[in-house]
Amino acid sequence: MIDQLEAAFNFHQQALGLRQQRHKVLASNIANADTPNYKARDMDFASELKKAVAQGGRASGGLALARTSERHLEGQAMPPTRQELLYRVPEQPSLDGNTVDMDRERTAFADNAVRYQAALTLMNRRIQGLKGAMQPE
Repeated sequence: MIDQLEAAFNFHQQALGLRQQRHKVLASNIANADTPNYKARDMDFASELKKAVAQGGRASGGLALARTSERHLEGQAMPPTRQELLYRVPEQPSLDGNTVDMDRERTAFADNAVRYQAALTLMNRRIQGLKGAMQPE
């Protein structure tokens, strides 16, 4: 039963984690908008999500968790994954070598924030649906 619950939430868990990491990358781009020779970075979200979901289903290569009681379930933490960050090609490069386009960054940041909130809402509704299905009438 636990395995089925884990599988049901794997996609949403991976998507939320990647959205959070993309948010950090976009925030870093915005913070370094005036830094000379700073190169804007981003990730290909769709391919990273496919890779994370494929790897998330397997527990091999994870970190072993210590049990403090024999009655506890055995578990394994997933190893930290490293996303491939790509450099963004500027439409109009600046003289100081900075490739951050603030309009593009703000748009991507807002879009990512809305999608993160939508993923949280979907996950919350899924949890509520499962709770409703488990409770007796």
